[in-house]
Amino acid sequence: MATKPELHRRFLVLATCGLLSAGFGRFDYVFDHGLFYVGVDAMMLLGVARDLLVDRRVHKVYLYGIPVLVVGQNLAIYLWRGAPGWWVSSCKEILGI
Repeated sequence: MATKPELHRRFLVLATCGLLSAGFGRFDYVFDHGLFYVGVDAMMLLGVARDLLVDRRVHKVYLYGIPVLVVGQNLAIYLWRGAPGWWVSSCKEILGI
C-alpha cells in the first residue's frame, strides 16, 4: 500500500470514520436517537465531496467501501436493537455467562 498513497489515504479516512461512532455515541441526544452512524456517514461523505471537488470523480475505495460499511452498520443496529435470541445466546456463550 505504501506505493499507492491515494488508495492508502482513502482507506485511512474510512477506517477513522468507522471509529468515530464511539465518539458520536458519547453525546446523549445522538445515542438516545441512534444517530451516531448518521454522523459517521456524514464524515465519510465529506471524503467523497473532497474527491468530487478536487479530482472530479469518486475514488473506487469510496465506491466499494462505503456500501460495505453501511451494511455493517445496519447489521450492528439490528443486532443491538433487535437482540435476536441466537445472538444473545452466542454472546452469553462467548462471555461465559
